[in-house]
Amino acid sequence: MLLEKTTRMNFLFDFYQALLTDKQRTYMELYYLDDHSLGEIADSYGVSRQAVYDNIRRTEKMLEGYEEKLALFSKFQKRKELLQQLTTEIQNEAQKQQLLAIVEQLKEWD
Repeated sequence: MLLEKTTRMNFLFDFYQALLTDKQRTYMELYYLDDHSLGEIADSYGVSRQAVYDNIRRTEKMLEGYEEKLALFSKFQKRKELLQQLTTEIQNEAQKQQLLAIVEQLKEWD
């Protein structure tokens, strides 16, 4: 569960980080990407551990809200699944090489 949440937050952060403040972005990077503890982040910025915790939880809720409205991560996952299905189906077709080249071009766009 924890790994799944961390992975989801990392993806949401990738998609929506431009919508966050510098402080939110920094705390999320340190906590989720660099694996710093709440205490380490608090010490670095001269704030309480609770302040860091509250900021991270609010930011997580914001990211989930952005995803609920914009669905960039959901669309990314669906596109990835469809590309995989298409690749599998193409492998059974006569024009396999040409179609696989098109799929590879689609993959490069992500």
